[in-house]
Amino acid sequence: MHPQPLFRAAALSVLAASLAAAFGGALASSHREAPFITTSPKVDATDFYMFRSYEPGRSEHVTLIANYAPLQDAYGGPNYFAMDANALYEIHIDNNGDAKEDISFQFRFSNKLAGGSGVALNIGGKQVAIPLVQAGAVTTPGSASLNLAETFNVTVKRGDRRKGTGAAITNANGGGSTFIKPVDNIGVKTLPDYAGYAAQHIYTVNIPGCSQPAKLFVGQRQDPFAVNLGTTFDLVNAPVAVITDPALINAAPNTIADKNVTTLALEVHRSCLTNGDDVIGGWTTASLRQARLLDGAPPSGHQASEKVGGAWVQVSRLGMPLVNEVVIGLKDKDKFNASKPSGDGQFADYVTNPTLPALLEIALALPNIAPTNFPRNDLVTTFLTGIAGVNQPRNVVASEMLRLNTGIAPVPFAQQNRLGIVGNILAGGTDNAGFPNGRRPKDDVVDIALVAVMGGLCMANGDTNALGFGAACKPSAVPLGATAFRLHDAVDQAVVPLLPAFPYLNTPLPGTR
Repeated sequence: MHPQPLFRAAALSVLAASLAAAFGGALASSHREAPFITTSPKVDATDFYMFRSYEPGRSEHVTLIANYAPLQDAYGGPNYFAMDANALYEIHIDNNGDAKEDISFQFRFSNKLAGGSGVALNIGGKQVAIPLVQAGAVTTPGSASLNLAETFNVTVKRGDRRKGTGAAITNANGGGSTFIKPVDNIGVKTLPDYAGYAAQHIYTVNIPGCSQPAKLFVGQRQDPFAVNLGTTFDLVNAPVAVITDPALINAAPNTIADKNVTTLALEVHRSCLTNGDDVIGGWTTASLRQARLLDGAPPSGHQASEKVGGAWVQVSRLGMPLVNEVVIGLKDKDKFNASKPSGDGQFADYVTNPTLPALLEIALALPNIAPTNFPRNDLVTTFLTGIAGVNQPRNVVASEMLRLNTGIAPVPFAQQNRLGIVGNILAGGTDNAGFPNGRRPKDDVVDIALVAVMGGLCMANGDTNALGFGAACKPSAVPLGATAFRLHDAVDQAVVPLLPAFPYLNTPLPGTR
């Protein structure tokens, strides 16, 4: 499947004036998006990215990035943010459009005291365990100065995530299946060169069933998402004149610029992910055991208070950004996090009859700005099927996931349009590799997603149904008109610091500055 023009010339004339700068809204990504997940931050997925690698020489690969554990303060010691050893973290790929996983990458963690009992110091003739996770400077993987040894394993499962056939991903250098996770960026005295230290944890790996070597990294990164978070959730607490003036984009600070996250990243040759169709779907999940027993008198050890058992229960799910956060109703947020794409019909009303436009009427004190084309088939296309001729599988089953056409070539970072496909079309460029065709770290998904919610696709569809969204999806159904494309949260995703190569996300902020 290869890209074809998303907008007709007539649609461009409608959009050009208003989209030349920026458009969008004031939303967050998937940080603390559901009631239950706020109680288990280590399994809270924040963002999921899937894109053709734009690092020079790696263009035939697809990068998959799943971020977890939101809003990490770099100074959050003394235990920092080790992953949950009692959890299962997964990245799923659907490569035939049937809303079911065909390939799953499963991550399990093990956090143990160094040497079994940890680092101890001779204090008055007695060996006494130290209270910190480090006893000195750390410069290499598995440093003797580390009191906590964090390791992980990755299994590739083909077919059903629980019943399919699984095999361990192995290190191309030595063949082992256990990998070391770098300790979080405690500070510049403990880790004088964190970037160099973390780079030693980028592994070349072999994936069973894939003839091409892959790359693997798991570790802390600076949160790559940008948003004016507090203002946003305080009923968009900013003057309308500010959020409708494109010149004021980047006028407000990125609220979460000082936060870190934990990243699970894989770079896989695209031939190992596809199955007769260039389009793949992807999403990430985290699961916990069905039961746990807390020991009121735990033995010495690390995380020895909890004993778990029973089947895996999915508690987190993330594909397309923003869906559970601002589309799914509060009463169904936990239910969505526990669901699979194949069951997404139960959430259809949230897409065909969305509440967010009406909430913006309240928040902005602007009545009658919500689009009136019901059912919102334009949003069904955006969120549930992919766009025909761009990233829609040949035999698609409507379901929520991030979809990527791996046949569309990547674009170098400097030439990427932060507004994805829409911004590219307006600029007359050649960047068809951006959101909603997958998602790159630079893509301003806040702006891109909200333009769809507030009727931008109907503006583009025009009275001639140029995009095929139906006769109801036309400019007269969009009360905001061109103004729908001018909203923003005064924060610019494109200025977030990123790396030019795998794992792409920036070095995490240190606990001391």
